[in-house]
Amino acid sequence: MPALSRNDTSVVGRWWWTVDKLTLFALLALMAAGMVLTMAASPSVAVRLNLNPQYFVLRHAVVLPFAALAMIVISTLPLKAIRVLALGVFMISLAMMAMTLAVGSEVKGASRWIYLGGLSIQPSEFIKPSFAVLAAWLLAPRPHDKEIPGAAISTLLFTVVVGMLVAQPDIGQAGVVTAVWLSQWFLAGLSVAWIGASALMGGMSLIAAYFTFPHVAIRIDRFIDPTANTGYQIERAMQAFMAGGLLGQGPGEGIIKASIPDAHADFIMAVAAEEFGLIATLGIVALFAFIVLRGFSRLFSEHNVFVTLAGFGLLVQFGLQALINMGSELNLIPTKGMTLPFLSYGGSSMLAMALGMGMLLALTRRRPGEVE
Repeated sequence: MPALSRNDTSVVGRWWWTVDKLTLFALLALMAAGMVLTMAASPSVAVRLNLNPQYFVLRHAVVLPFAALAMIVISTLPLKAIRVLALGVFMISLAMMAMTLAVGSEVKGASRWIYLGGLSIQPSEFIKPSFAVLAAWLLAPRPHDKEIPGAAISTLLFTVVVGMLVAQPDIGQAGVVTAVWLSQWFLAGLSVAWIGASALMGGMSLIAAYFTFPHVAIRIDRFIDPTANTGYQIERAMQAFMAGGLLGQGPGEGIIKASIPDAHADFIMAVAAEEFGLIATLGIVALFAFIVLRGFSRLFSEHNVFVTLAGFGLLVQFGLQALINMGSELNLIPTKGMTLPFLSYGGSSMLAMALGMGMLLALTRRRPGEVE
């Protein structure tokens, strides 16, 4: 790749000299770290479930190259193709989310998955990045001869998506979608009064969720009451963080991870802390921070409103999901079963994140003269 000339007009040549290579390398580094952590965290989980010790490792290793390839291929697309891709993924994901409510498999009291050909798919993961781009498309200004009620359509789609997420129920994902959509709308010119009203409605919705969904009430009660049992996984995760120290116990030497049921998924950072220590853990956090801040810095010089809104939404989603996962593991917020992007085990999560970050890389490419 580095040998490509700046005068190379091929698709690969144009992509290489216009894509944000630092963000690309940071994302690939996260993927590599996720593979290493899956190898460290998942065997004990697989044994507990009477599976082959390498069951999750092999499945993760199969999905990883497809996710990396998809991210790179998507990053080569022009703006028009990104909009069409987002619309197509959104429509398919929305239809599949409706199917989960009718024929979806129930896991831990929630119907979020569909099994097709032996594969489990979580459509809500793909709704998040596709809706962020679609909402940006609708909220971006248009020439007077092409005006459509974008704000109204965006609000309608948002209501449908959040309604389906609550029906599953998946309050955490609904909260992320809401935060991303409101942040985009605020950037597009939503008044402070409407933001305040939305925040009030969000607070009321949280109160309603507390009294409607028992699992939400239990998690909030455990977090608020310092004398209450914080939960087995949280207690073990905190012990893993403390046991790791500065440099960790060493690869494969962690003991506490074996007693964390979701060590390979929602509590993957606890495994990183126990085996690789504080320095490595902070390095992972720095990668997430770098990707988000680097993305924002690229958008500051962007003159295309659609690109700004879409990129902003994708970055907020990426960063917010990481913060929720890390905050839950450290008992800084009520627990929420949300994966850590590219690190946690989960095919749907990894492919959906690859879709979102591929679109981000495409949006932030330098493209002088490209037709919007």
